Amino acid sequence: MTELSLEITRHIPHPPERVFDAWLDPKMLAKFMIPGPDMTVPEVSSDATVGGRFRIVMRAPEAGDLPHEGEYRVIDRANRLQFTWESPYSTSEDSLVTLDLTPKDGGTDLTLHHMRFETEELRDNHQQGWGTILTSLEGALA
Repeated sequence: MTELSLEITRHIPHPPERVFDAWLDPKMLAKFMIPGPDMTVPEVSSDATVGGRFRIVMRAPEAGDLPHEGEYRVIDRANRLQFTWESPYSTSEDSLVTLDLTPKDGGTDLTLHHMRFETEELRDNHQQGWGTILTSLEGALA
């Protein structure tokens, strides 16, 4: 197991409940789980229960379909969401993403912590991808 990880904090000008719910709603996930330019999300499914699974297919013009899957570990509405992250280009088998939400100034401070990358390059690529996704999340909620 590797200890390489990343952390991103963003202020999103929407209440924690709305930000949190977006991460479990397949229609919303399709709008913001876009880590790069010219990418689309043609398929999303989500069984939003602890132990339930999700599947997000990201489509890149040069790479085709990139399936991302995982299992929900913690669902604490408007506070914390934690899930495994299984990706074809990314992480160790036990990769874990945690989202912590804190109300602030009428919006939400969201901290995304992604743990257990195999290489620094993969971590750095995900740092950029998650940053783009969080920017897209804010736009999707507007």
